[in-house]
Order: sequence, then C-alpha cells, then structure tokens
Amino acid sequence: YALGVFPMAEGRDDPTVHWVDPRLRGVIPLDGFHMSRSLAKVIRQGRFSVTTDRDFAGVVQGCADRPETWINDEIFNLYKSLQAMGRAHSLEVWQEGQLVGGVYGVTLGAAFFGESMFSRATDASKLALAYLVHRLRAGGFTLFDTQFLTPHLASLGAVEISRAAYHKRLKAALQAQAQFNPPGYQP
Repeated sequence: YALGVFPMAEGRDDPTVHWVDPRLRGVIPLDGFHMSRSLAKVIRQGRFSVTTDRDFAGVVQGCADRPETWINDEIFNLYKSLQAMGRAHSLEVWQEGQLVGGVYGVTLGAAFFGESMFSRATDASKLALAYLVHRLRAGGFTLFDTQFLTPHLASLGAVEISRAAYHKRLKAALQAQAQFNPPGYQP
C-alpha cells in the first residue's frame, strides 16, 4: 500500500494474488462527499445503526458474497491478519440486529485504502460511506483511496486522478498520522 499498489485475485477460486497499480485512481475527496437529501433523511430516520470493527470478518464475507469476486481465501486471511494488527478496519451497518452493509479497508499514516463494500438493504452502502467519510475527517485522514471509480462512487463525489497525482497525495498522507477510532468521537 505504501508503494501505491493493492492486492487482488482473479476470482474466488484463484489461489494467486497479484498487485494492481491503476493508471487512474479513484479517490473520495474528504471535503467533497455528496450527501443527497434522501440519504440525509435515511440517516435522520435512524433505521440503521453503525459500528466499527465489531464484525470485520462478516463485512469481508459480505463483500465477497457475489457471483464474481476478487476476494479469495488468501486475501481474506491476509486482511484478517491486518485487522488483528490494527491496520485494517471495518464499518458495519446493522438493521434489526442483522448486518446489512459495510465497508472495510487498510490504514497507513493518514491514508485509508477502501477495499470493498457491500449492501443487503437499500441505502446501506451509501450510509456506510457517509459515516466512513465523517469518521475519516474526524480522525485526521487526508486520503481516501477507493482504488477505482465506479458510477456509484462518482454519484457520492468520488473522482479519478492520475497515478502521479495519487502518488503525490499518498506520499503526503504517509508522512502524517490519523486515527480510525479517534478518542471521544461521536458520529
């Protein structure tokens, strides 16, 4: 991650892991997250609860629970190891006691490398990102790497930047410190 690359597998059953360094990189500017009125209304309704690092394995499994996935057993185990070292974190979205959405990623310095997210309920992934962006800002993060730009992420304010621009932002973020769970933080 410090070199600007991230791991992937070709599929669930592929035992190998390769490194990816995209020409264009997706990022969410932490001051540019787009909160729609409908998402703000969902948050105010309080239908969901949000936790962090409560069910990391459940979030990774939720992200892999799709017909095609880049998360193989090796990657799953490596992320669990990173989580045990305090380098990987999850944000979980719950509804009526059920895990219905979430996002997980890796932290280094003031950079958060978003790996994947999932949703089993309408708006759960958007809500997860809204809470995550708020948490990252409160914790002093300066870079939120989404790896690729998808239409879903673009609708929330994500943009693509060049590899060179990404590496410049990454270098600065690695020289700073941030906390995923800052003391006294209230979402």
